[in-house]
Amino acid sequence: MWNPDQYLMTLLFAAEAHKDQKIPDSNYNYVTHVTNVAMEVANALVQQPLSIVDTTFAIQCALLHDTIEDTPVTYKDVLQHFGNTIADGVLALTKNDELPKSQRMEDSLQRIVRQGAAVRIVKMADRINNLQHPPSYWTIEKKKKYHQEAQLILDTLGGVHAYIEKRLADKIKAYPQFF
Repeated sequence: MWNPDQYLMTLLFAAEAHKDQKIPDSNYNYVTHVTNVAMEVANALVQQPLSIVDTTFAIQCALLHDTIEDTPVTYKDVLQHFGNTIADGVLALTKNDELPKSQRMEDSLQRIVRQGAAVRIVKMADRINNLQHPPSYWTIEKKKKYHQEAQLILDTLGGVHAYIEKRLADKIKAYPQFF
């Protein structure tokens, strides 16, 4: 199981970081997204526990996965509040905006692989949550590219957790309905 005190502390940190952010094309606060990703991770690890995965760590990374990328929170902030292991996991889940856009996902995926199974599960859970109805302003080309990127995520990060991989594969299979 996971530590509820660590969950609450991390959730409050994420909620503060994302307090002024909305999910694109909605009125929902962005913390809804990160809690949904944490729920996917928790559910996966209940459905198929892995002794090599620290569930509290995985859920904390899920709650924090977009803080460095999408808020003023820095790696140093995460490091100060949560320590090296979590800060490094969150940093791996963060695209490097100093790279050309075409290289960012591949770079992030390689860093995620080096972090291990828990961070791989978080990234797959993130994409599961993101493969819902896309924003109304996305073009068909953008939707197709996002679909292809989801397959790249599964192909690169798969092989660690059958349950979450099937969930992601099912979402990928269903996503063309939005083209």
